[in-house]
Amino acid sequence: MHEKYDIIGIDYNTTRKADTYLFNKLLHLLYPTQNGVYLDIGCGTGNYTSEFAKKGYQFIGIDPSTKMLEKAKKQNNSIQWKVGKAESIELSNQSVNGIIASLTLHHWQDLDQGFSELNRVLKPNGDIVIFTATPLQMKGYWLNHYFPKMLVDSMVQMPEYDKIKSNLQKNNLSIDHTEKYFIQPDLQDLFLYSGKHNPKLYLNPKVRQGISSFSSLANAEEVEKGLKILEEDINSGTINHIIKKYENTEGDYLFMKIKKVDPIL
Repeated sequence: MHEKYDIIGIDYNTTRKADTYLFNKLLHLLYPTQNGVYLDIGCGTGNYTSEFAKKGYQFIGIDPSTKMLEKAKKQNNSIQWKVGKAESIELSNQSVNGIIASLTLHHWQDLDQGFSELNRVLKPNGDIVIFTATPLQMKGYWLNHYFPKMLVDSMVQMPEYDKIKSNLQKNNLSIDHTEKYFIQPDLQDLFLYSGKHNPKLYLNPKVRQGISSFSSLANAEEVEKGLKILEEDINSGTINHIIKKYENTEGDYLFMKIKKVDPIL
């Protein structure tokens, strides 16, 4: 059985690069030490994992896609790359000092089991840093105007904030704090809403190929129609009115810092 990103990963690193701002935010929130061991769950091609390694931090990268991990190994062969999923991590109990999970929650099959596993491999006082989007935030994407079904399908996949919170609590994990992230015009990692300020990005097939929502065959017909209207609206200037209509203060994505809670004996 092929993983979704075995197909998407063909030219993934062409458009999906470690963004400087996002990496520095992950670094700041995780606050790793040089003698610790850290996990990047759902690491993909290891763009962010490799950035941490360049700074001297010891990381393990886990992803279900062998194709993505082949690309990761080419970036940095000194990192331990492992095939696996959040729900089944082949690491010992309390073996890592911290974990990052960037744009991966919506690919997990079982949120409860995933957090149970993260809690199991995390040492006491360890932190988890999650970068995700909530369905509420995604309702504010102007992409809804052109690709309504695609966005609905994406929102169904994306766990709601309250669901994340309750599943964390069930697994002795708690949200320490959250930070909204608003897409920056110079974003280097071209994920779903990366074209917020630059709609022309979506007209590039390579950009779309690196975004699971756009590259899904289930959305092909709507994407084709939506792109034609989007291109017309870009050329006429109508896109500016559409973007204005979707302005909001919810943030486009969300950073979550998670603490491990000592279970009550």
